[in-house]
Amino acid sequence: LPDYMVPTHFIYLPALPVSPNGKLERKALPAPDMTQHQRAYVAPQGELEQGIAQIWQQVLGIEQIGMDDSFFELGGHSLLATQVSARIREQLAVEVPLRELFVTADLRAYCARVEALRGALQPLQDELAKSLEALKRLSGAELEKLIS
Repeated sequence: LPDYMVPTHFIYLPALPVSPNGKLERKALPAPDMTQHQRAYVAPQGELEQGIAQIWQQVLGIEQIGMDDSFFELGGHSLLATQVSARIREQLAVEVPLRELFVTADLRAYCARVEALRGALQPLQDELAKSLEALKRLSGAELEKLIS
């Protein structure tokens, strides 16, 4: 199985909590102890790494995420991964395929992929900025002529 499909937390319980109709009461299950999965903390450096780490913190509900932490080992799953992808698009203006979160091992590798994707888009963004500036310099008559 891929890493993201392997259970990351095991909690031994004397009995499973059940609802009055005999079904598993998921809300009554204890939250996993996240402290046992912590590694030596390596702080994110730079604007991009700090921004992505902050997004992971918000989505996962964890106070501190280091460069060697894995999204899925910290309790992430596919639904949370979609939230990460959407927030990166909104806050950092980078379109990152959802797949990237599943194929990278940790925050360090994920940030490297995002940086590579952002770098690939830079020439296009520069060209768009130049075109926009050229349009801003045109007079109303020149713009009207271009449109018609």
